[in-house]
Amino acid sequence: MNTEIKTDFPIKSAKSTQDILRCPVCKSRFKLSKNQLRCTNNQCNNKFHLVNNIPILIDELSSVFSVNDFIDKVQITLKPKSKLERLMVNIVPGINLNVKTKKNSQKFTEILLQQNKNPLVLIIGGSVVGQGMEDLLSRSEIEFIETDVTFGSRISVICDAHQIPFAEDSFDGVIVQAVLEHVIDPKRCVEEIYRVLKPNGLVYSETPFIQQVHLGKYDFTRFTHLGHRRLFHNFEEIDSGAVCGPGMALAWSYQYFLLSFVKKPIARALVKVFARLTSFWLKYFDYYLINQPGTFDSASGYYFMGTKSERILSDRELLKLYRGTQSSSF
Repeated sequence: MNTEIKTDFPIKSAKSTQDILRCPVCKSRFKLSKNQLRCTNNQCNNKFHLVNNIPILIDELSSVFSVNDFIDKVQITLKPKSKLERLMVNIVPGINLNVKTKKNSQKFTEILLQQNKNPLVLIIGGSVVGQGMEDLLSRSEIEFIETDVTFGSRISVICDAHQIPFAEDSFDGVIVQAVLEHVIDPKRCVEEIYRVLKPNGLVYSETPFIQQVHLGKYDFTRFTHLGHRRLFHNFEEIDSGAVCGPGMALAWSYQYFLLSFVKKPIARALVKVFARLTSFWLKYFDYYLINQPGTFDSASGYYFMGTKSERILSDRELLKLYRGTQSSSF
């Protein structure tokens, strides 16, 4: 077991950002003591481990994660467990198509740099670079702090999104892409995002709608377009809509229908290869369908971009934002 501990203060980004790091339990400041981060609040007095200079800021009393998982380098991964399955599915066309993220990230970048020439952005779930985010992450004038509940080359802090370990009003932007379906309480996580954003701070979120279970037991929730919008009812909308369309949703449903007949890794790998070879083309319809009204009822996933606001969107106002084609039965 390799648990190398270093004495340098954590956070790989600029030194000024160290000042915003906070105890996930009580939000007090830290001090470095005996290779640990110790909360300066005497009533709290929690201690947090550093593993390879990455602070493990997990409150075990309120999180589903255990600190020992990270000390022992237990990894949560999206990859199939079987090496054979990974090999076989990687040689055939995929069924995923993210139509909007690249354009959305460009818009996010433009707005962000209009507000601040050197913004600080928090990425929640940053151990894997999100699809379409490559150009944004390459911008040298933007400083990123990337967090997750698993280790990765870009990760500065291990933390639970229910208790974001940073001071309020710290970030110019927050990106939470394909994360909120994997948390126990999405509402609580969005409240934390709101707390750490500066006034008028920018948020970008993506969540699935018609997608089957992925990441196993760490998959909890799906959102319609309006359900996703209500999650961010404390934010003023800049843009929202489908990010992955009904073609991708259909391909996923077809693949998972076939997978429901098999269990063994070799059988699952063969079924995935067959499913993808016979359905990968469906995703290309999404280039046409992505902005169609019917897609608001049938998309594989949705996005929301907005700014922190003191105004709360009412539920009556929310209903007026419906952009699909379904008629109400009420």
